Amino acid sequence: MTIAWTQSQKTWRVDLSHAAERALAARTVPLTVELELFFSCLIRKRVRIEAPSSAAALLLPEAHPKLVVWFHPVMAQHCALPENARLEELPLTTFPLNKTQAFTPRWLSLDYGHGVWTGDFGWDRSSQ
Repeated sequence: MTIAWTQSQKTWRVDLSHAAERALAARTVPLTVELELFFSCLIRKRVRIEAPSSAAALLLPEAHPKLVVWFHPVMAQHCALPENARLEELPLTTFPLNKTQAFTPRWLSLDYGHGVWTGDFGWDRSSQ
């Protein structure tokens, strides 16, 4: 299922696999998804499922009654990563964006298999 609409001259699209569509329909509460864009020593994007979202995150337009999507640009407080440490262990803070709309993702793709949600997001069709 693909859900698409235009808001403020920007198109937003959510693609749900058949399994994701069935899993959403079976939920009693909405699925919370955070689209994290990480700036600092590198750039990384990550889809976080059922993770608590920061108060600074931007709520994206509703695509489905059982789906809540947030966009959260973040940066590391420092780039020094101790030996054997994981990137996920870096302390993060919200990255202030002057032009939020320029960085806000335009599409989200979700799948559900073997009890696990997976996803990806991007800015135009060529990045999908």
